[in-house]
This record gives sequence, structure tokens and C-alpha cells, in this order.
Amino acid sequence: MKILLIAEYRDGKLLTGYTEQLGFAEKMGAEIVMFLAGSDSALPNYGGKLYLADASSCGEFNPDAHKKMILEVVAKEQPDMVALAHSSYGWDLAPRLAYGMQAAQVSEVVDVQDKLLVVPACNSKLRRSIRCTTGQTVVTLQAGAFKPVELSAAPQVEKVSMTAEGRVIFEGYEAAAAGGVDLTKAEIIVSAGRGIGKPENVAMIAGLAKALGGEYGASRPVVDSAWVEHNRQVGTTGQTVAPKLYVACGISGAIQHLAGMKKSEFVVAINTDKDAPIGEVADVLVVADLMQFVPIFTEKVQAL
Repeated sequence: MKILLIAEYRDGKLLTGYTEQLGFAEKMGAEIVMFLAGSDSALPNYGGKLYLADASSCGEFNPDAHKKMILEVVAKEQPDMVALAHSSYGWDLAPRLAYGMQAAQVSEVVDVQDKLLVVPACNSKLRRSIRCTTGQTVVTLQAGAFKPVELSAAPQVEKVSMTAEGRVIFEGYEAAAAGGVDLTKAEIIVSAGRGIGKPENVAMIAGLAKALGGEYGASRPVVDSAWVEHNRQVGTTGQTVAPKLYVACGISGAIQHLAGMKKSEFVVAINTDKDAPIGEVADVLVVADLMQFVPIFTEKVQAL
């Protein structure tokens, strides 16, 4: 099997997500080639063939031009699969490539089992395995799902070129408006998952966070239910945090959430399910009813 990986370059910098794409290819046991619309000064370390387009000429974000160049690489290399990050760049480009290749597209791949692509279902409560029937497949990979792999060898660069003409005019990047709490600066975060049961219990989580001298956050299901405002969401569609202490209350541990807190120095998980995925990343797993445990824990902390 051969996989064409599409690396990302944003605001003059090579994004490190390509190392997770390498981890995916390694898990697939595949031969690798890579495409990047970037710069000679920021190349991925992986030692294989890299098709490099100059972003200063073709643009960092130019779907029409990037699609045409990648399809030329596909025609030359004949990969079985094209893999992109499950990002705004990947969301936009993947369906364009799939249509151009007349290939199946699989979004948000979180694992590989027996060479089958695994994706979340039912708001990440379930997972399903997919086998595509087309000769080629285009996939997007969920951030944090695959172990990063970085090799020290420099790539073998082959230049590709394309004019910057296209139907989309890229004018620049715009930072998200600041608002609410900035969890990225918090050293202690206590997060609420759907396991807290009802919106009234958010106050209990906030109380523990206050007792510990930190902030409270939430998983996406809690935010989607409008129990907590979006600026407190942790995960791939929320904030990415790296506190000294992260306390996960009633959080199962979906890949999307883990990707947002995996850099935490110490993780405590409180869950009634001893086999919940969050236990795989937790330093301490408390198997208990959080409605009983959290108030007692808060009281003990306040007494210190």
C-alpha cells in the first residue's frame, strides 16, 4: 500500500500535524510520499519523497491550485490513499480531491484495526469500521488519534508549480475574538462531561475548580447541550490546554477531547466506568459516582 500524506503550512510555518500522519501511515504499514505547499526553509523530517510547491507563489490556502497539483502527484504516484489532517484545510480540500479522483472519502479517522478505518459514530459514543470499495480513498485524520512519528532524515524534494489563480481569494488569517475565560493560561482545570447528568451539577464542578484554585471547563457534549458556554470547551473544536493538573469529571475520553488536554502534566479522572477510554491517559482513575465523590473531595480540599 502507498499513502500520499498532505502536510500543512500556515502563516509561514510548517504544522507539526504531519508527524501524526506519519504515525497513521506506519500503523497502516504503508509506503509514504508527501505533498506540501510550503517553503524550502521549513521541511518535514521523514526521509522520503516530498513534492514541494512554493506557497509564496501558489498561496498557503488556494484550494483550486492545491487540488490540481495534488491530482498531478496522484496521477504520477498512484497512491492507494490520500491522507489529510481533519482540520479546516483538510475539510475543504479532501472532498475536492475525492471528487477529482472519483474516490471514496472517509472523514475523522481515529484508529486503524486490521487495516480497516475506524471512525466515531453517534456523537462519539460508538465507533464503526469502514472498508472502502473504490480503488483509491481520501481520508482525514483526527488530531491526537495517532502517535506522532518523526524521522531525522531530510526529505527528497521534487518541486511542483502552479499559478495562484483560483476562485478563492485568500486575504489572510483572523484571530478568534477574545472572550470569556482563557483556559490555556490556567494551571488547574476541572472539566465536566456528560456524566455530570444535568446542568445544575455544573456548579459542583465549578466549586471544585474554585477550591483547587483553578478554572472549570467542559467537554463538547456539555457545551452542545448549552450547559456551559463555548469558551470553556476543551478539545479539537474548543481550547487546547496544558495545565499542571487536569481533573476530568464524567468524561468518557473521546479522541476529540483527549486531543485538547493530552499535554496536561497530571490527569485525574473520575468515572463510574473503570474501562472508560479516559483511564488510558489518566495518572489516577477514581472509579466512583462523581455526585458522591466530588462534594467530599471539594470539602477536603477546602479544609486544607
